[in-house]
Amino acid sequence: MNVFNDFSERVKAAILRLGWTAAGGGALELDRIAVEPPRDAAHGDLAVNAAMVLAKPMGRPPRDLAAELLGALKADADVVSGDVAGPGFINIRLTQGYWTRILSEILAAGTSFGASGVGAGRKVNVEYVSANPTGPMHVGHCRGAVFGDALANLLAFSGYDVTKEYYINDAGAQVDVLARSAFLRYREALGEDIGPMPEGLYPGDYLKPVGEDLKARYGSELLAQGEAEWLPLVRRVTIDAMMAMIRSDLALLSVNHDVFFSEASLKNGSDDRVKRAIETLRAKGLIYEGRLAPPKGQLPEDWEDREQTLFRSTDFGDDVDRPLMKSDGSYTYFASDIAYHFDKYERGFTEQINVWGADHGGYVKRMQAAVKAMSGGNARLDVKLVQLVKLLRGGEPVKMSKRSGDFVTLRDVVEEVGSDPVRFMMLYRKNDAPLDFDFDKVTEQSKDNPVFYVQYAYARTQSVFRQAADVAGVDLSAEALAKAQLELLSDVGEQTLIKRMAEWPRIVEAAASAHEPHRIAFYLYDLASDFHGHWNRGKDMPQLRFINVDELLLTMARLAMVQSIALVLASGLAILGVSAPDEMR
Repeated sequence: MNVFNDFSERVKAAILRLGWTAAGGGALELDRIAVEPPRDAAHGDLAVNAAMVLAKPMGRPPRDLAAELLGALKADADVVSGDVAGPGFINIRLTQGYWTRILSEILAAGTSFGASGVGAGRKVNVEYVSANPTGPMHVGHCRGAVFGDALANLLAFSGYDVTKEYYINDAGAQVDVLARSAFLRYREALGEDIGPMPEGLYPGDYLKPVGEDLKARYGSELLAQGEAEWLPLVRRVTIDAMMAMIRSDLALLSVNHDVFFSEASLKNGSDDRVKRAIETLRAKGLIYEGRLAPPKGQLPEDWEDREQTLFRSTDFGDDVDRPLMKSDGSYTYFASDIAYHFDKYERGFTEQINVWGADHGGYVKRMQAAVKAMSGGNARLDVKLVQLVKLLRGGEPVKMSKRSGDFVTLRDVVEEVGSDPVRFMMLYRKNDAPLDFDFDKVTEQSKDNPVFYVQYAYARTQSVFRQAADVAGVDLSAEALAKAQLELLSDVGEQTLIKRMAEWPRIVEAAASAHEPHRIAFYLYDLASDFHGHWNRGKDMPQLRFINVDELLLTMARLAMVQSIALVLASGLAILGVSAPDEMR
């Protein structure tokens, strides 16, 4: 149960019972009414803004409305008290019995507590990573991979039908450069001294195994062929090898996509889906032949002053219309991207999410314009930009990887610190905020290391159960915990923990709606902090400890609370793709 949604409905029902109407006698719009946690917990359990948002349409002072509404809310059996604050906010306090019912719900639902039906089974496509298959994953890809994967998990937990997708950029000039680089490694494998890798080719050692593979497949026969013959063969072998490496790198982070979509497949012989997408837009009157004014400032290398095939992207919020064909008759990257997103739409994805690097920020408007145009406004594209990651060790920048040639690989990072610290810390900042990742700090065992702090909280819950298993008269079965006398949990620390857990469904729903999985990481840290704080109080006050052999009824109630904490922590960590360890050493 979402406490805040529950009381939002109760507030609206109370307004209807009061018979409130707009000043002219019409019905009131109640959508802006919000029930939220108060900024200061000392003010109460819930804060209601109803009187503030209805004062103007009703033509009445907000404090007068608040006093009247509070009187109606106090008739609710779950409301113990309330007051009017400031210009007209209502703060209310709920009975202890209401909160203990939340614990019962958690115990009954298990790790499904907090899951919602807000997605209502709607299909959503989350496309993330989508790196060029030209080498191993680097740390920048790492953050996008973790963000996209956690967002997909969050949406699935919230009732969406989610497809995790990777777009393989296997068409265009970059993969030809990759193939030429691999061909040099092939010549090297045959015993030729190729010297330093020429400028403009990929220098990393990761292409040496590809050269050996090409040698095993073809012997020396490719040497006798011209580039037009060997290039397609080498390109296919090299892309396959790169994608196998990329899948292996992502698997280290437990990132697994449902669909790998090839850009090259959009122009597969007679099936030219790029042409079909353009013709679809042309039929809508959105394609024309014309000239573009030169962009302000320095001209980009690919700008051409000529008549071009243009998409009317300015009709849909873009800054300028966009070209779809190059002077040589080939399609622009944008044309292929339109076809790809059109394909998604034809597969039934009216909700599309792309996770891109921050350097693609200038591409967002045109792609959103294209999705809106091709779907007639039926599809929506949300682009989440992921900022750069700065790798540090003890505050000093980390040196580049020899294997990659010019960057630190995802594998380097995961193999040194583990998947859990990488995933959690990549999500412990909002996606569009820069991130410093310090190898030393993410492995230290302290409160300043969020992943340790949260996982340690879960491990502590399991430690409590191991201790309780040795106490005579304690039954740790789910049935016994469900029957615990939860009304005995009256300490302020216990009440704080229960109320924190009650926020979980609201956090999940808000994070899913905003496409912001970092909210899950923040919440888990807060819950862990409350739990560790209460644990430490028990060191000084033995009567607060979870296990008291002289008070078995209270012990069972506290164990039920600890089990609830464990379930919520496990649920949140699963969304983030982080393990919940039984022990930490």
